Amino acid sequence: MTTILITGASSGLGAEMARQFAARGNDLALCARREERLTELRAEILAAHPDRRVETRTLDVLDDEAVFETFRAFRGDLGSLDRVVVNAGLGKGAPLGTGGQAANKETAMTNFVGALTQTEAAMEAFRDQQAGHLVMVSSMSAMRGMPKTMTTYAATKIGAAYLAEGIRNELHGKPLGRTVKVTVLYPGYIASEMNEKVAQRTKMMVPTDVGVRAMVEAVEKEVDSACVPRLPWAPLSVVMKHAPLGVFKKLM
Repeated sequence: MTTILITGASSGLGAEMARQFAARGNDLALCARREERLTELRAEILAAHPDRRVETRTLDVLDDEAVFETFRAFRGDLGSLDRVVVNAGLGKGAPLGTGGQAANKETAMTNFVGALTQTEAAMEAFRDQQAGHLVMVSSMSAMRGMPKTMTTYAATKIGAAYLAEGIRNELHGKPLGRTVKVTVLYPGYIASEMNEKVAQRTKMMVPTDVGVRAMVEAVEKEVDSACVPRLPWAPLSVVMKHAPLGVFKKLM
C-alpha cells in the first residue's frame, strides 16, 4: 500500500486515477478546485473500498503558498507522500496573435507554472523522506509544436515533461536517485471533459477507464516515460517527432 497525492482529481483522468489506485489498495490525498466534486468522489471510493483512506482538500495550483501548505498537510495526515501525480491542467487556447492571449496565458500559468510549484512541493517532501515517486502527466502533444488552439498547450506540456526529466537527470547516479523515482506520462486521446470536442473528430479516442488503466499500470511499473495507451501512441510518437511537416499536419 502506498499513499498517493493526485492534483486535479475532481474529474477526468485525475478522478479515474483515484478510483483505480484505490481499487489497487492505495490510500489517497485528492485535491482540486471543486470541493463538491471531491466530496462526491471520496464518497464513491469509500463506498467501493471502505478500508481505504481518502483525504481531500480544495486547491488552486496557482496559489503557491496553498500548494505547499496542502502538500505538507496531506503528508502530515497520511504520514508520508509515497507518490505525487502532477495532473492538474487546462486545455484552453487560441492561435497566437488572434486575441486569445488571456486563455493562452491561463493555460500556460496553470500547466507550467502550476506544475513547477507542485513539483517543488513534491520534491521538498521526497528529499526530506529520502524517497518518493514523482509522476508528471504530460501529453502526446508535447512530442512536437502544435498548431492553432493547441500551440500553447503543447508548449506547456513539453515544459512540464522537462521539469521531471531534469530532476531525473539531477538524481541519476546519486543515492537519492535509487529511492526517488520519476515518471513522465504522455497520454494520447483519452476521453475526458477536456477533450470532448476532439472526441467528435477522431477514431483514436479510448474510454476514460481504458486509457487511465494504461496510465496506472505504467506508474506502478515506475517506468521513466510512457506513451499511453501504448498502441497507437508509442509508434506514433516516432512519426510525430520526425515526420516532415506536411505529413505531420495530415496526421493531426
